[in-house]
Amino acid sequence: MSAVLMSESVPTLRAVPPLPEGARVRLRLTRRGRAVVSALVALPLIVGALVFALNGGGAIASGEQTHASFHYVTVQSGDSLWSVAERVAPSADPRDVIADLVSLNGLQSAVVTPGQQLAIPAKYEK
Repeated sequence: MSAVLMSESVPTLRAVPPLPEGARVRLRLTRRGRAVVSALVALPLIVGALVFALNGGGAIASGEQTHASFHYVTVQSGDSLWSVAERVAPSADPRDVIADLVSLNGLQSAVVTPGQQLAIPAKYEK
């Protein structure tokens, strides 16, 4: 009797029929498989972004302070940035001087008022 019980508990193996010629096996990706693939693709991007964010601030502030001193010119009545630029740097192109004055002084427009003090870029100092 033990032989009969033993033969009933052993699983039977079935032969898998061979695939026809030219047939392809289609693999399907499960939800968990898609999550794993997405994580594997995203991981290097996340690591790269973190490395860039942590190393992106390449400029290191030093404890030393440097003091920049500027020469200033006071805008007279009837002056424009063009006349100031010609007075400050007569040999330079006034358009370049005006662009430097606007940038250095943080002007919102090219309009100046009498009595306003403008810092002169070092390259135009006499």
